Amino acid sequence: MKEVGKKSRVIEVYSLTFIDLICTMISFGIAALLRHTNDANGPLDMESAIMACLLLMLCSTVYNVLIDGNREFFKRDQYVEFVAVLKCTFTVLITTLVLMFFLQSTYALSRMLLVIYAVINLLLTFIVHCTYKKMVLKHYTTSGAGNKVLVVTTTDRGTTLMEQLKLNLPWDSELVAACVMDSKKIEYDMNGIPVVANAESLYDVAGKMALDEVLIDLPDYPSSELKKLVSDLQQMGVACHCIIHTFQIEGSARSIGTFGNKPVVSYEKSTIDFRRALVKRAIDIVGATVGLLITAVVTPFVALAIKIEAPGPVFFSQERVGRNGRRFKIYKFRSMYMDAEERKKELMEKNQMSGLMFKMDDDPRITKVGKFIRKTSIDELPQFYNILVGQMSLVGTRPPTVDEFNQYSLYYKRRLSMTPGLTGMWQVSGRSNITDFDEVVKLDLEYIDNWSLGLDIKILFMTVYTVLFSRGAV
Repeated sequence: MKEVGKKSRVIEVYSLTFIDLICTMISFGIAALLRHTNDANGPLDMESAIMACLLLMLCSTVYNVLIDGNREFFKRDQYVEFVAVLKCTFTVLITTLVLMFFLQSTYALSRMLLVIYAVINLLLTFIVHCTYKKMVLKHYTTSGAGNKVLVVTTTDRGTTLMEQLKLNLPWDSELVAACVMDSKKIEYDMNGIPVVANAESLYDVAGKMALDEVLIDLPDYPSSELKKLVSDLQQMGVACHCIIHTFQIEGSARSIGTFGNKPVVSYEKSTIDFRRALVKRAIDIVGATVGLLITAVVTPFVALAIKIEAPGPVFFSQERVGRNGRRFKIYKFRSMYMDAEERKKELMEKNQMSGLMFKMDDDPRITKVGKFIRKTSIDELPQFYNILVGQMSLVGTRPPTVDEFNQYSLYYKRRLSMTPGLTGMWQVSGRSNITDFDEVVKLDLEYIDNWSLGLDIKILFMTVYTVLFSRGAV
């Protein structure tokens, strides 16, 4: 229901963003007052306090808009609500501390002040959210302000449809009645919803009742009759929604939209909300910028070591396959001798991987410097350039070589449905112990199907641990 969705999203996004801003200001004000009256370390630095409050409000707004922290707000129970508020408070606090560190403002502000703020804000926001939710839902159920919906269906579909609608009905809508087109009798209940009309009496009954929208579920009706039904109902000034009956594919998300100017039903194995994708890309840019600064520092030392042991270029480039088959050049510090690619054919019989990847212990093509920079993952640092320009991400799936890609089955190709990454599930899952390419694909698809920003952050922390303790490095 397009309009219903629009109204509920406006309330969820804008009203709750405003509420969270007010709670942030009140919580910080109370925390600052407590700090000012009870701290013996001197008066509060007002300039730093105001900056901290503004940053907290900014981060709260960004979290609600980009992360979409209040999605399904009116359907969340109290436990889920508390977890959502806790996650928001923690994320906003940590982000604010990082920003203040870079702005060199943390030294002038008491850490205890921010801790007190976080506790107060968590409790206050949770209480206000629960109260607001209760008031809004009560208003829509008692004042008649909710969208009144009439369902037009058939006997064989009606009971199941009513059951499904009761579980998934938008919070600001109300099922008021049903019209069963193939029924002779009326004035009975269908799964708790009164049947008030049939095909003969639909227009008379609908014209006399309080009605905002009509939901039509008539898959066997000829299109000409369905078109007339919608046209006639629209003349009454009500919105009509026709359920689209298409096949479903297990594990695929189905959505309605347009392609060009044509209405289409779209099927996707995995979908990423554009706001989360935007945050992921922002993290990539920040991470790549920091990574390139580190690369600039270590490059002279790594370059000298590479040149001394094995003459040739410092950097190694190779064509790889990225998201959905896009080709790009990946960059690394060279860790092998110059004839490595030619010698690979001779070593294929010693491949320890089952499938389309090549790996062997004590690979003779790797230089002594190469072994060190591979063990410490220093050889991967130039890939921060690929991340900065958008060819790769900090976290993703391993980008295959062109030869590997040309041998992919349709099942394997799905691992390229997301932008490849510098690290991923495979790299932090004991990659030296994995000898089956199908296991690599399984881990990649597990990442794609369960992707979230939280999972990316978890993998990044696990990657740092893996690199520092050389666990599973190749």
